[in-house]
Amino acid sequence: MIDLDRVIRLAIKSKKIHFGSKITLSMARNGRATAIIIASNSPNSFRNDIEYYSKLSGIPLYTYNGTNLDLSLTCDKKFPISALAIRETVDSRLLRMLTIQTPETE
Repeated sequence: MIDLDRVIRLAIKSKKIHFGSKITLSMARNGRATAIIIASNSPNSFRNDIEYYSKLSGIPLYTYNGTNLDLSLTCDKKFPISALAIRETVDSRLLRMLTIQTPETE
């Protein structure tokens, strides 16, 4: 089982992460993300869009097992985060962690 908390913290340390539903959706459309993480309580319309574009682009999509407030606490932010996109997996530990579990879109 993948530990998304550790993956998120490593991505934040490497500064290869974008927060927010608009930028995440844009990165999924353009295929610029390495992985996408969405909160479990994200709106259904957004969830459907992000699933569609991530599947088209071949980007792995993970669902965080908490709300958008839990996700913001993991990221040490003071605002709710519905989605985030990881740009690059430069860190080899991050890449190994992301490939341990197959994402839900497959």
